[in-house]
Amino acid sequence: MHFSRESSVLSSVRDEGTGAHNPKPGKSMDGSVETWVLTRQLKRQAQERPDQTWVQFLTGSALTYSEADAQAHQVATGLKRLGVGFGDRVAVWLPNNRSHLLTWLGCSYRGAVHVAVNLEYQGSFLRHVLADSQAKVLVMPPEFLDKLNEISDTLPHLEWVVLTEPTAPETAPRAGPPDLKKPWQAFSTLMAGPPDGEVAAVTYRDLASILYTSGTTGPSKGVLMPHAHTYLFGLGTIENLRLQEDDCYYVCLPLFHANALFMQVYAVLIRGATAVIRERFSASAWLSDVRQHQCTVSNALGVMVEFILRQPPSKDDQDHVLRVLTSAPLPAEQVEPFRQRFGVPHVVELYGMTEVNIPLYSPLDAPRPGSCGKPWDAYFDVTILHPETDEPVPAGEIGEICVRPKQPYGFMAGYHALPDKTVEAWRNFWFHTGDAGQCDAEGYFYFRDRIKDCIRRRGENISSYELESVLLEHPAVAEVAAIAVPDSIRGGEDEIKLVLVPQPGGPPSADAIWAYCEQHLPRFMQPRFLEWVEALPKTPTSKVQKAKLREIGVSPQTVVRS
Repeated sequence: MHFSRESSVLSSVRDEGTGAHNPKPGKSMDGSVETWVLTRQLKRQAQERPDQTWVQFLTGSALTYSEADAQAHQVATGLKRLGVGFGDRVAVWLPNNRSHLLTWLGCSYRGAVHVAVNLEYQGSFLRHVLADSQAKVLVMPPEFLDKLNEISDTLPHLEWVVLTEPTAPETAPRAGPPDLKKPWQAFSTLMAGPPDGEVAAVTYRDLASILYTSGTTGPSKGVLMPHAHTYLFGLGTIENLRLQEDDCYYVCLPLFHANALFMQVYAVLIRGATAVIRERFSASAWLSDVRQHQCTVSNALGVMVEFILRQPPSKDDQDHVLRVLTSAPLPAEQVEPFRQRFGVPHVVELYGMTEVNIPLYSPLDAPRPGSCGKPWDAYFDVTILHPETDEPVPAGEIGEICVRPKQPYGFMAGYHALPDKTVEAWRNFWFHTGDAGQCDAEGYFYFRDRIKDCIRRRGENISSYELESVLLEHPAVAEVAAIAVPDSIRGGEDEIKLVLVPQPGGPPSADAIWAYCEQHLPRFMQPRFLEWVEALPKTPTSKVQKAKLREIGVSPQTVVRS
């Protein structure tokens, strides 16, 4: 049995002249952009629905709206004791747990800037995020202490480390980290004592978060996200997915990404609904979680839909109340099999980036398989421009997807400490996404490929530059090019191939390279293919011609990781 809430949903209309999708009301939930601040939304819900559950973690922990508000105040007071002031950076290197959300909220009450850190980061990747953001405080679990100690001497701005309780059951609590090279405090100590009630005078124009997104010609770039920008992620979900107060959102993506934190958890907070949060996606547990907790809405990324479809069919596949599943990307050939098997009324695609929010949503009542939707034109303009001339291309022709905001501060404020990259991305008054796409005559947009030299794997954007920089530190590697090759899994996006030139003396074994990668690269960056060559193809200006390498793909000389 399934249900819908058509009688109480937000209305949705379409401008037939432009083909734009324009859900109403197109304003904040209480009508004023001045309220587009995280803690103002939390305070409102704590007053209106204090005893309602905001988030339920599958580990058993839960937070009502009033509990979240009170405990966020405690965290803010604790951060104040550590010297955190308005605009200071607080890095959050945590899994999907209560401490993660409370630190995010506490930063807002203090006027501090939340910096999300990927759980898989280590070595140079971790150092770059913490050093570039100039994080003053880092909140992390004790399991990661060894990774931090490897780089802590290079982080002069990091003044305090806050340690949460161990997240792994088998991890014995430490009496203290005597080898930690930075001053530290337990998260329980941070929250100890009554809150002082102080609330920073934060506006929708102020910086809320910095999230790092992979570059192509340099290290990952810090995306500066004002409060209005993060709010719009949530509002887009509410208006375009018709999120209601009695909805339950199933969240299984990592909270260090905008999708889970802003599109899902923040949307639930703004609407006054409930979220059920799993620490990590599990295809085998997905349906049982959704069924057990009566979840009505959820998001997926790339290969997740395929992994769910690969689970053994069951007579109970339609025993749930899920009404909407979104994914980005969502291969057209997966839509109908998923909808038919699981009986989900709305299985739709959308399109967005950390920098530009979610400007494209598939209309729930008029989706088109293969399309990532129509512009949410209350807040965004979207067009297809020629990637070299920036001139509009005719309907149906492939060009670059470009976006610009209509709401001040509803877009990224720039790349942190990279004015040149900000201007480059914003040339001719359009933000250039680096993605190839097209728009048909009816206003539906289609994502086709990546123009930039970026690899997309398991829901993560991977900087080939960062990956190559790590491999170049191997003493046996003279040159390297990392390229994307098609994944064998539908919707799985890319796999990674390394094309390497050895130093004099010959190449090491493939196993030696795999071991080096495991030691120095995050799990989502682990390559699957490797090939040694005498030289990389280059242009007259010595730029590696990766297009030629991609054309070759997986050759007979390629070593496949077992």
